[in-house]
Amino acid sequence: MEMSVQKQRCNVPLFLLLSILVLLHFLAVSDAAIRRFSWTIDNQSISRLCHTKEVPVVNGEFPGPATYVNEGDDVIIDVTNLGDHNLTIHWHGVRQILTAWADGPAYVTQCPIQKGQSYTHKFKVIGQRGTLFWHAHISWLRATIHGAFIIRPPPPSRLVNPSLPLKSQKSIIELPPIILGEWWIQDVEFIIQSAIQTGGRYNASDALTINGFPGPLYNCSSQDTSVLEVSQGHTYLLRIINAAMNFPLYFAVTNHTLTVVEKDAAYVEPFDANVVLIDPGQTTNVLLKTDQPIGSYVMAVSVYNPQARVPFPKVPAVAIVHYAQSTLSLNVNTSSMPLPVFPASNNLTFEFEYAARLKGVNFQSPRSLNVFVPDDSLPLSIDEDLFYTVGYALQNCSDCIRSFSPGVRMGTAISNYGFLAPTTSSILEAYYYNKSGVYEADFPDIPEVQYNYTGSPPPNSMAKMATKVKVLEYGANVQIVLQDTGTLFFESHPMHLHGQNFYVVGTGSGTYDPTSAPSTFNLVNPPFLNTVSVPFGGWTAIRFKATNPGMLQLAVLHAAFFFLRVQ
Repeated sequence: MEMSVQKQRCNVPLFLLLSILVLLHFLAVSDAAIRRFSWTIDNQSISRLCHTKEVPVVNGEFPGPATYVNEGDDVIIDVTNLGDHNLTIHWHGVRQILTAWADGPAYVTQCPIQKGQSYTHKFKVIGQRGTLFWHAHISWLRATIHGAFIIRPPPPSRLVNPSLPLKSQKSIIELPPIILGEWWIQDVEFIIQSAIQTGGRYNASDALTINGFPGPLYNCSSQDTSVLEVSQGHTYLLRIINAAMNFPLYFAVTNHTLTVVEKDAAYVEPFDANVVLIDPGQTTNVLLKTDQPIGSYVMAVSVYNPQARVPFPKVPAVAIVHYAQSTLSLNVNTSSMPLPVFPASNNLTFEFEYAARLKGVNFQSPRSLNVFVPDDSLPLSIDEDLFYTVGYALQNCSDCIRSFSPGVRMGTAISNYGFLAPTTSSILEAYYYNKSGVYEADFPDIPEVQYNYTGSPPPNSMAKMATKVKVLEYGANVQIVLQDTGTLFFESHPMHLHGQNFYVVGTGSGTYDPTSAPSTFNLVNPPFLNTVSVPFGGWTAIRFKATNPGMLQLAVLHAAFFFLRVQ
């Protein structure tokens, strides 16, 4: 948050911030079209829910500008910060092959862009196509600083999914990105400051949003409703992005079946769903067939939240899908339009069943792009077998006021380590220039204290604060099992690996059993993601090849408490 940002200075605009970071190194080549964008971050007055406030945005837009590039392009983004906060921009899901300096997590790959200063991101889009997004990567500024990052196949290709008939894909119509989010009436920086001061819980958001609008179910919002115009008898491509701060979200359109074709800019075997589940930081492409009677239909999102202790907005955000041929005037009063039927907010079974339907598609980018693409095939043998716990823990907090417990605050920890931000250098800068005293390269492969992670909590729930790194050799086959714990209470934790994707080979409930669980792994066609949820009271296993040199941050995406982002 801003207070901590201003107290720390790095020597040059590089990297820094940790949770678990991974060291690698290598090279890439090629040339292609250059796409250059100019962004200015400043405050904008926005009214929602009968209240008006100033919020930081990019180029005066909320959500921010959608950025379109082609696979193989060289991308340059000039960012000028005229806002009130020091910040960085992260390209969520972009493979930063030899361009780790451009990744954007504050205090990992660069120091924050100071107020009145500029920074230029340069990277190449390598071996990727599909829907990703960008966002501020410090404190809670990403609540309003975010937007779509769309990678299209090299022209003239219009491939939506290689498993679908090519002829049918030529007629698919692409709609503008659909960005899901949250809105607070209060300043989000005040919200997180209050959580830090009390050492406890944040205030839940006042509304969910679709493309920045809550929809007519909220006060003063009948005009704050996003409308998508379609025509009957067509197939539309919806690019859905969950930019919410904290919650997985259900997404649906009344009376319409959605065909899921992509997840995190990677193709999946197409499957039909009435309701789509998207974790924070994830993206999903779906096909919508307008095969219903001419009229208007409700598009809505609702919260998935298996932890009863965590408050959340109960009212769905609503947008309208309007068939353009309708002779009826568009009416955003949903009393005449039924809402989609969503699973219960705590339906853990739905989460597991939905995850089981995600199957990856083996697809290689065309070599005609003349771009080096590192080997990202599924590892069948393992060189690094890592087991990390993820959960809430207590941290010392001598200056907390009105704390729920004297001298402590709640945060998250990975294997009982919370992140201690460096103060003299970014972590990547320290690695690159061989600076000592910035981090320790000894993050443990397994927790130092082991117990039944989903049974009785340990007697000591205090986390250690440190700046630690796990070092991987280039080319290593890596498996990480991520285990939720009940140290304080269970929660569903979205985890994001910066710089490269991973295969989700397994997931389950309870404590991971290394003897029996591997027999359940999908080693044939697992999904290839950059963000995955560690389920409530359960575990997730991921695999990847360490072929992206630099510092890769494995981050807890929950922003429920500022110090949970054990980045």
